[in-house]
Amino acid sequence: MEAFEYLAPSSLAEAFTALGNGKRSMMLAGGTDVIVQLRENRRHCDQLIDLKHIPELMSVDIRSDGGLDIGAAVPLADLYNNREIARRWPGLVDSASIIGGTAIQSRASFGGNLCNASPAADSSPSLMVHDARLVVASASGTREVPVEAFFAGPGRSVLQPGEILLRISIPPQPARSAVFYHRFIPRNEMDIAVASAGVRLALDESGERIASARVALGAVGPTPMMVAAAAEAVTGQAPTSETFAKAGEAAAAAAQPITDMRGSMAQRKHLASVLTVRAFERALQRIREAR
Repeated sequence: MEAFEYLAPSSLAEAFTALGNGKRSMMLAGGTDVIVQLRENRRHCDQLIDLKHIPELMSVDIRSDGGLDIGAAVPLADLYNNREIARRWPGLVDSASIIGGTAIQSRASFGGNLCNASPAADSSPSLMVHDARLVVASASGTREVPVEAFFAGPGRSVLQPGEILLRISIPPQPARSAVFYHRFIPRNEMDIAVASAGVRLALDESGERIASARVALGAVGPTPMMVAAAAEAVTGQAPTSETFAKAGEAAAAAAQPITDMRGSMAQRKHLASVLTVRAFERALQRIREAR
């Protein structure tokens, strides 16, 4: 590991000043990825900026409109230990509770997981199907980016020099809807997804037809991906196993996986279908249980 300076700004203004000093900077929103990368000389910096002392990045706000704002550095454990969040956004808990182990979750954050930009990240598909937007800040102002547009390739995001991911903003979810996210891993211990799928399912007023859907896949392409074709295949249809199978077929067709030590291309395409179907089934179960 190369030597670097550690900074712990207590305000966004201090952080932006540090980012503008001309030094190579990396940001720490938990450190569970970046510290390992620095130690293994896979990443390099002159200064490491710890964001966990900035109030805006450590806050959680359940908005009056039914939405949710999550500071980029909020520990995952703070989310799933919040009873109201666990009750109203179980799809977030699905992903927050499987990123590493308990010790990791006390430090790791959705913001850090997103900015690491792994194609297999567990936060991405879950947030994508929630239709989340990312609020990105710089010294000159803020901008919003849909989660699905945040990834530029493996390990790369659209963050520009001088920018910080400030918060994740989740809009109010449709009536009679639920989200479910899960993944396949080759063993029961902590591991990286071979494939993953997130689904948001919304029923119409009768509960007999699918009003809308969102489907996202992880670990089956260079970036996490939305699968519009899978959502279109089920919209307006009855929420049956036959309908969900159509979404699974569309997910498999959209998947663009590689073969590596964790799984083959054929296995990942098959998993994209199976996980999508099961995510629809579990989302439907959550809707019915909430009645």
